[in-house]
Amino acid sequence: MIPSPLSSTTFPRLLSAFILGATALASFSSAQAQEAANGHSFVDTFDKLDLKRWYISDGWNNGPHQNCTWTKNNVKIKDGHLELTFDDKPLGERKFSCAEIQTRQRFGYGTYEARLKTAEAPGLNSAFFTFIGPMDKSPHDEIDFEILGKNLKQVQVNQYISAKGGNEKMAPVDGGAHEGFNDYAFVWEKDRLRYYVNGKLVQDVTDPAKLPSHSQKIFFSLWGTDTLKDWMGNFTYTGPQTMSVERLAFTALGDKCQFPESVACTLN
Repeated sequence: MIPSPLSSTTFPRLLSAFILGATALASFSSAQAQEAANGHSFVDTFDKLDLKRWYISDGWNNGPHQNCTWTKNNVKIKDGHLELTFDDKPLGERKFSCAEIQTRQRFGYGTYEARLKTAEAPGLNSAFFTFIGPMDKSPHDEIDFEILGKNLKQVQVNQYISAKGGNEKMAPVDGGAHEGFNDYAFVWEKDRLRYYVNGKLVQDVTDPAKLPSHSQKIFFSLWGTDTLKDWMGNFTYTGPQTMSVERLAFTALGDKCQFPESVACTLN
């Protein structure tokens, strides 16, 4: 069993044991779920890593699909950016090391925005997402941006509701997700979920059955696989790879937008 607090990344989590507890918890109402949110609006430009806000995943992996072990040694602040690194340092049960951070608090309805540059090798996944699950006494809800190294001109958006996914859509990233910093955002409301890439709306979800309702933690992760080739591509190690994050912002519904480029400034 993976130690708490848990980490995650889209498709492989369908293979993990955390899903087993979701059914028993599914009776939580939307109001109860959102009451658990205790995170307020903030902007983090990563001049330093605030460990009161962030927890660093360290010393485990998410299951047999993952070819690396999370380590705090691969999480750094450099030149005003958060850097998550994948490299060939053996650790634990795995031949490679990788990196993930997650917020200590949960966040509810609002606008979530990240400005980042991805790693670029096939078999790697650079992810910005929110997640909560049974280890936090909640059903598995999740909202994802995942950039796969096999296809850097697109990003996959997706969401899970009580461990049910299957809502994937590919959206273009003009110029490539690894060539420079791009903006990824989603606006999560009770009756609607909108995904944006560089300020452009790329997915608009209004089906109640496809809308998460439980407050979630915010994650960044970079990890690899030897086995999920159809989804993530054929992994071949050619050297260390880095995912860089320039900014993260959460703007709660009803709060003022916090910087001029924010998607929250354009909402009605």
